[in-house]
Parts: sequence; structure tokens; C-alpha cells
Amino acid sequence: MTRPDTTTKHATDVSAMFDEVSPKYDLLNDVLSVGNSRLWRIATTRAIAPRKGMRILDLAAGTGTSSAALAAHGAHVTAADFSEGMLAEGRRRNAGNDLIDFVWADATQLPFEDDSFDAATISYGLRNVSEPKQALAEMARVVKPGGRVVIAEFSQPPAGAVNWAYTQYNRHVLPRVAKVINRDAAEAYNYLNESIETWPGQEELASWLREAGLERVAYRNLTLGIVALHRGFVPRAAKPAPNEPAAEKAPSEPKSAATTPATAKSDAPKKPAAKKPAAKKPAAKKPATTKAADAKEAAAKPASASEGAKKAAAEKPATAQKPAAKKPATQKPATQKPATQKPATKEPAAKKPAASKPSTPKTETNERGHE
Repeated sequence: MTRPDTTTKHATDVSAMFDEVSPKYDLLNDVLSVGNSRLWRIATTRAIAPRKGMRILDLAAGTGTSSAALAAHGAHVTAADFSEGMLAEGRRRNAGNDLIDFVWADATQLPFEDDSFDAATISYGLRNVSEPKQALAEMARVVKPGGRVVIAEFSQPPAGAVNWAYTQYNRHVLPRVAKVINRDAAEAYNYLNESIETWPGQEELASWLREAGLERVAYRNLTLGIVALHRGFVPRAAKPAPNEPAAEKAPSEPKSAATTPATAKSDAPKKPAAKKPAAKKPAAKKPATTKAADAKEAAAKPASASEGAKKAAAEKPATAQKPAAKKPATQKPATQKPATQKPATKEPAAKKPAASKPSTPKTETNERGHE
């Protein structure tokens, strides 16, 4: 028997090993786990929560034992494996079950389209994949948003005493019992022990699920942590979400602004809206400047009036001075228009000739009196 290298885990070596042990694989699992494999399968099925109409991907399905448990609830199961020997045994055992399809597949390059399944699971097979993180990413890819991914795998018991006893059993007892049942299986279970000892703990595997894009990741230990059951969900908006931030940043860059006309149009009306109030303020100030010009003209007219209308001219400055007194009051808050205050200082200058001119008529009347 070819014994795979636990560091490389070449798919051809691992699949060839399982091809040889496939006839008595399920029997060995029941004996070596002391019947716990059946309890683990029940817990895994409950975590997947299969129901009628669901499409479930069962990776590393082997002979289809776990697939049959899922199909019993009415779900349609795609049993995928990279061992032709395991698939042949599974087809033979489940020949009359129309709810199970056996398909050869590599876990790192699944031959399925995105969002093809409602759930995906792998039991005691992720450890045998050369690139387990890639396999998790592929499982997340083929599962619909909101669907779940469930991993059942041998793990590290948290209690030191249990971990020590478990390691001794795998190293010394398990290979010998396997050799009694199947001589060709001894090397396979030596590889099994080595792969378990080098497999990461529960927390690290949970972090791998998060790296694959899964959310609400959780796990629970079975049989004192000998097996860990991990679960994660595909986010409902995970796949379109990565493109949204890029679309928001595009308008800030000149090159990408042309590629996102919709966002550029939405930003264009906002800038003029901010400028319109600024345009209204000078419009309100313009009438003030015209009033000041009118005041200047009104003040200039009495200065150029004829002597025959001196009395009217004397009254006009008085009326012109009243609005002139009011205008500075309105111009005080507008500190930006000092020019409007200058006419107010010039107007008193117009008063002096108005006061001196009446003196000349008085002299004329005196002279006439002398006459």
C-alpha cells in the first residue's frame, strides 16, 4: 500500500490509499471509534439541518454513508470524492437511492457553479486535502448566500489527560486493530494518526472558516474534543459587497470617474446647490449700492440747483439727510461695504454751502431796504 506523505498529501497518493481500504472502510470506522462514529454522524446531520428540496454537497463522501443520512430527510445530495474506489463502493451500496449522485471531484477545484447548493459538508476529509483553506473557499463559493458549511473533523482534546490517552491509542492501538481487520489498512491508519497529530486545533480551524468568508462561525466538541464540529454561514450580501466600496471611491479618481457616470452625476448637483446661496447674498447687496448712488445724485442735485429754487433746495437736503441717516444703520452689519459710508461723510459738506447761500439773500434784502 502507498502511504501518503502528511506534509504534501498528494491527491494521487491519498486517493490510492482509500481505494485499497474502501471495501471495509465503514467497518473499520465503527470498530476503531467504538461506535462513536454513528453518534458523530447524527450530530453532523443535525448541524446541517437537511430538509426536503435542499441541495447539499457532501465532500469526501466516501462510500456515501453520510450522504444517505442526509438524503433520508428528503434532501438531494451530491456525494463528491477523489477516490474512484470509494465512489464505486458508494454507487453499489446506494444504487436504488435517486436522491444521491456520486461525482468525482477535487475539493480544491470543485466542478460546480457558484451558488449551486443550499449547504456543504465534509466529514473527516478536510484533513486529507493538500490545501484545506482552498477547499473551504471552494465550499463557500458553491453555497448560496445564507447557506451553511459544516465540518466534522478529528481534533485536539482540550484536557491534557484525555489528549495524552487519545494520542497513545492512535499510535499503538489503532494501527494494530486495523491490521487485524484488514492487513492492507495498517499503513493507512498510521497515516491517519500522523495527520491527526499535525492537524490544527479548534480555534485555528475556526479562523480558517472566517478567512474563507464565512460568518457566525462556531464549533462544539464531541466526545471530549476527539472530534470537533465546526459550522459557518455564507453571508447573504458577501459576494456583491466587495465591488461596492470600489464604486464609491471611483468618483474621487479622474480615470475611474468616467467609468462610473452614475455616481458622478449624483455628485454634480450638490456643488451648485452650495454656490447658489453665495450668489444670492451679492444680489441682496446690489440694491444697497444703487440706493447709495441715488442718495449721491439726490445730494448732488441740490448743489447744482438754481438760486430761484433755493428754498426747495434747502428742503431737499433735509429730506435726503433722513434716508442718509437710516442707510448707515443698515450698512453697519455689512462690514464689507465701507464705500457706502463715505457718501454719509460727504453730505455734511453739502450742508455748508446750503447754509452760506441763504446769507447772500439777506444782504440783498438789506441793500434793498437802503434803497
